[in-house]
Amino acid sequence: MSEKILIGVAWPYANGPLHLGHIAGAYLPADIFARYHRLKGNEVLMVSGSDQHGTPITIKAEQEGKKPGEVVGEYYRQFLDSWQKLGISFDLFTTTGTANHAEVAQDIFLTLLDRGYIYKSTMSQPFCPNCQRFLPDRYVEGTCPYCQSPGARGDQCDKCGKPMTVEELINPHCRICGSTPEFRDSEHFFLKLSAFEDRLAAWVEKQDQWRPNVLNLTRRYLKEGLRDRAITRDINWGVPVPVEGFENKRLYVWFEAVIGYLSASKEWARSTGDSEKWRSFWQGYAKGYYFIGKDNIPFHTLIWPAMLMGYGDLNLPYDVPANEFLTIEGRKLSTSQNWAVWVPDYLSRYDPDPLRYLLSINMPETGDTDFSWREFIRRNNDELVATYGNLVNRVLTFTYRNFDGHVPEHSRYGEIRKYLDINEDLDTTGMRNIVDRNSFDIIENAKEFLFLEAGDLISKCNFKQALLKIMMVARDTNQYLDGKSPWKIIKEDKQAAADSLYVALYVISCLKTALYPFLPFSSQKVHEYLGFEGKVEDYGWRPTVPEPGQKLLFPKPLFVKLDEKLAEEESRRLGHALHK
Repeated sequence: MSEKILIGVAWPYANGPLHLGHIAGAYLPADIFARYHRLKGNEVLMVSGSDQHGTPITIKAEQEGKKPGEVVGEYYRQFLDSWQKLGISFDLFTTTGTANHAEVAQDIFLTLLDRGYIYKSTMSQPFCPNCQRFLPDRYVEGTCPYCQSPGARGDQCDKCGKPMTVEELINPHCRICGSTPEFRDSEHFFLKLSAFEDRLAAWVEKQDQWRPNVLNLTRRYLKEGLRDRAITRDINWGVPVPVEGFENKRLYVWFEAVIGYLSASKEWARSTGDSEKWRSFWQGYAKGYYFIGKDNIPFHTLIWPAMLMGYGDLNLPYDVPANEFLTIEGRKLSTSQNWAVWVPDYLSRYDPDPLRYLLSINMPETGDTDFSWREFIRRNNDELVATYGNLVNRVLTFTYRNFDGHVPEHSRYGEIRKYLDINEDLDTTGMRNIVDRNSFDIIENAKEFLFLEAGDLISKCNFKQALLKIMMVARDTNQYLDGKSPWKIIKEDKQAAADSLYVALYVISCLKTALYPFLPFSSQKVHEYLGFEGKVEDYGWRPTVPEPGQKLLFPKPLFVKLDEKLAEEESRRLGHALHK
């Protein structure tokens, strides 16, 4: 029976291009997970969108002399282009600027207000007497009290990474006009998080499937005690507060952005012609996975669950497989200093699958990892080109040329086919007597490691370990071929050559399926080279056995070997002007 899998992915601010930290942190792992479950035959809904509200947007607009809507429109279109070229397979990538999102966010706000989980209170906020406006925390700058760096914001210092409040800044000033702000009281709505503390603590302790870093951080917040949080702010860009007297305020972006998972699901449902279809992913037996970076953990393990508890009748998150951070060439990624590799910039010069491979094999699942151009080129050349690409190219090329462009028949094809059929059960001892030990081991490993072990790892969001398993099978198959040497024996024993080549073709067919969640573009190419029709996804998460006589396509190299000098060239680009 198929499962219902909801995949919510972090919403990127529409104030700049995507960088590799975004991809490694949330979007690539989410896509691997979605592609795997689609192969398994599960019903998947993967949603996200551009976060169009909040001060990062208004700051960017003021810097460029544009309206916020112009800025978010530009980057939303760029995001869509990046997803398409990188192969991030959203069912819907929308925005928080839709009427649908505002409607859903306001419904949750009003429901929580009606049930006593939202209340009014006053708070002291910085006010610029010159601009005559309340200043969001990012509109106030000053000297960091921790590292003494100038230019720290009212929410965080980019230099040392410490979070802070406006009150902690030394010599604070308005970033618009430079005036010293004063503090004034302003009435706002607050989410009564404290009311959910006991329920959240009991629920969190049942989540054995969560990663240790996610569980430990969530427990720490609970141990410190949950404090009520303001959910509105004095700003004119965002979702309006649906209460009389609050026309000049907006819902705080951290409150309404997480509601985007639900609003996007409802928007998707309407696009299918069944406006109630979203319910099957949010109610009953369905699992919700939220792919985010570690800085967003408490919003998805405490705040969003509290909102869902208060609203009622919707599933709580099943898993929040948050990744750690990606550094670039040994340094913390910094967009303000342009110390980043921008996705549109990368895609203008290189293919998507090599990047997907490196970020997968080096994914920051349990700790921070580093991206370097030298490592990117080494992995591309030594692993994609020399190991997997070489296996595919030499087997398909040699087979095509020596067997009239068709899959050769193994001398014991009937027995092998029966063994590989998932609906049949054949004793492995008997199989060992049918083919030689080396061939049996390769056939069995492809079936065991690729579809059982790697599949189990992917289902548990252990993507790095799954890919290591898969690449081990590719290396073992290369060694198997070296031992069999079909290119040496083909003149004296063509059937023996056909036997070893068929085994290799079978493994390659398995590899293109197992690698599809990670390398969708090259997997589709191999699928077509082997003579299969349609898409890899159409054949499911199982061995796809080439039929003897199946027509092959003459292959082209899957990957391009990169000059090692490119590492120096690309490294020199870091820190220079931002690529849009």
